[in-house]
Amino acid sequence: MGATVTKTLEATLAPPTAHKEQRLQRTVATYRRALLDAFESGADTQMAVNDIVTGYTLTSYAKDALKNYIPKLHQTYNAEEVNDDHPVRFTNRGWQLDYSPNRDHSYCWRVPQAGRGNAFWIPLRINPAQQELWNDLLEGDVTVGEFRLQEHRTNWVLHVTIEYEVTEPEQPDDPTPIGFDIGESKLLTGCACQDGTPTQPYIYDGGRARQLRKEMHTTLKRLQERDAAEWRIEERFNHYQNALTDIVEKASRSAVEYARQFENPVIVLEDLTYIREHLDYGKWMNRRLHNWAFARLTGRIEDKALEAGIPVRFVSPAYTSQTCHACGHLGSRSSQAAFRCTNDDCWVTEYQADINAAANIAGRLNPWGESLSLKPTGDDSPRDGSGCDTTTEHREASQKSRQMTLAAYSSETSSHSELSLVGSPSIQGG
Repeated sequence: MGATVTKTLEATLAPPTAHKEQRLQRTVATYRRALLDAFESGADTQMAVNDIVTGYTLTSYAKDALKNYIPKLHQTYNAEEVNDDHPVRFTNRGWQLDYSPNRDHSYCWRVPQAGRGNAFWIPLRINPAQQELWNDLLEGDVTVGEFRLQEHRTNWVLHVTIEYEVTEPEQPDDPTPIGFDIGESKLLTGCACQDGTPTQPYIYDGGRARQLRKEMHTTLKRLQERDAAEWRIEERFNHYQNALTDIVEKASRSAVEYARQFENPVIVLEDLTYIREHLDYGKWMNRRLHNWAFARLTGRIEDKALEAGIPVRFVSPAYTSQTCHACGHLGSRSSQAAFRCTNDDCWVTEYQADINAAANIAGRLNPWGESLSLKPTGDDSPRDGSGCDTTTEHREASQKSRQMTLAAYSSETSSHSELSLVGSPSIQGG
């Protein structure tokens, strides 16, 4: 069985000539006027949007993208207003790429322009880490979705959504389940279970990401209080978001590398789709939890595992951090770091709480290869399903971008996390 992986390629446009710069700016300005006009009119169907954007000097690719996008703003996101920094979206019909190894910039993108013969080519500076996917894109081995042009203060950035099929790995007959607990203090805790025994756990610390989130909140708040220029606020926001995205990428890659060291690994994650509805730790903690992009980290682990040929299964998150992994009794988590088993007959007295939770998650793997049935119940650990960002089926990876937007952040507050691999803590045995 195959699965569809969705990724976004990024490239920076080589500095354009003055004439091309003017044409790019004109395209952006026209697109944003059309978007604002259609949005403020209340148009919530493709036909209604079409009636408004038809008169604008835009390519059919940009108009079609608007017809797809604006109804979603009304129907899916319930947006009350739109920012003036929206990227220009184009449907895949307008995509053209050229390649020549003899140029300083091997890849060139054909910028769609209204009117016959008005399109022009511009060199791209691609992300070297995505070189192979750009080659696949050129050769037609991947499918192009929507592509977007974003104007920044000092450069222009192109984002291209691509999709490609990978073979979804089957669960082996004798799997080694590897549970991952996602938290705030310890961003990612992994634990393999071999013969029912927790083995070689590892912890990816959350301190750096938490520091970044706190710093971002404080910095943006001060800039807003000082009525700083909008471009400066956006620049700082993008700086922090890029840093947090880098953390998520490193954490998810590390998780898959950890899993690969075991024979017949199966990664087991909590299905956090319903967790947001059942969290209640008070206003301050809930705000922190709801800001934290757990869905993004879960999705990236799933994506990378799929590409590495490692099966991923999702299980119920209920009581994973309150249950003793050894005897199954409910215990207590008096502190963030410590779990205490209240069963006098159990050898476990005090245990590292996140490792205990990861062991419980691993232990919930169904040996028949299916995810366990889900019961939307409460959970005491600091996690948030971010249900608006996750899918209930974890088969098509990365269906939505998990990058936070400045508009979304403006309605939130507070701090959050990163990760640096630390030494595997010891496990109590008995």
